[in-house]
Amino acid sequence: MRVLVTGASGFLGRAVAARISAAGHEVRTFQRRPSGVPGVEDVHGSITTPADTPYAGLAYAVNGMQAVVHLAAKVSLTGNPADFEAVNVGGTRTVVQAAADAGVVRFVYVSSPSVAHAGRSIMGSDALPAAPGQARGDYARTKARAELLALAADAPEFSVVAVRPHLVWGPGDTQLIDRIVDRARHGRLPLLGHGAALIDTTYVDNAASAIHAALDAAERVHGQSYVITNGEPRPIAELLAGICGAADVPAPAWRVPASAARAAGSLIEAIWRARPGTDEPPMTRFLAEQLSTAHWFDQRRTRADLAWTPEVSLDEGFARLAAHYRPAP
Repeated sequence: MRVLVTGASGFLGRAVAARISAAGHEVRTFQRRPSGVPGVEDVHGSITTPADTPYAGLAYAVNGMQAVVHLAAKVSLTGNPADFEAVNVGGTRTVVQAAADAGVVRFVYVSSPSVAHAGRSIMGSDALPAAPGQARGDYARTKARAELLALAADAPEFSVVAVRPHLVWGPGDTQLIDRIVDRARHGRLPLLGHGAALIDTTYVDNAASAIHAALDAAERVHGQSYVITNGEPRPIAELLAGICGAADVPAPAWRVPASAARAAGSLIEAIWRARPGTDEPPMTRFLAEQLSTAHWFDQRRTRADLAWTPEVSLDEGFARLAAHYRPAP
């Protein structure tokens, strides 16, 4: 099968493109920077440029493809709301339209469980409906709208499926793992509340294999949304300790009340909007809610419908992470 993967210069996108290519498919990627994935054809461009604009790249990238896996997105805790709208909603609309016009028959939209997270605990739920009006923050709201937009294009000749990998991590992850390690190293990583909230995560190889499985199953499960996790919920304190132990940095030793963290997050967001920093803010209300509420998911429908099971356990993932930070001599 000829498959276009957007956003393949990102951590998960690179793993997805490599996985699909290794399975024997012909893979083309589309993003602003080289993907670094051996054996694929890179096409450079932006999903915010209309597909029919000369030399925009997307029209060429999607031409002749049978399937699209759309990962390209603006992922950040804060930022200009117009940028989230342009990339996550407008960009998805452009990619969906370009794919349909080019005769693509399978479309996998890579979403996020945050599209259905309203700030409260999620315990054992399946994929709840995307809810832009309740989602927390510009990223989650625009991803929710984009998921609904993509699924609305589902048709017998254009099979669309949405997958929501939850907290993807692994060696080389600069968004989650490196930030945790850096803050722990400098003594700036607290536990929110008691650190007992159960949280699902997804090792990157499992997320990539699940997206590949969704691509294979798209014509059978189209129109559906699926949450992807390792299916091994652990207390947040244990997860952070595992990551810190792998990187040989101190685990969190101090606590902040969850209510105080939420209040501080709201204040920091307001300050960041007025005077944006050069990096992600140290806390936001969304992040405080994510780190102090349970969110773990029923994986039975996901595994049955996609004919998929995780290949890498959390403990094996921590071992691989330790080998990344402390390679053998």
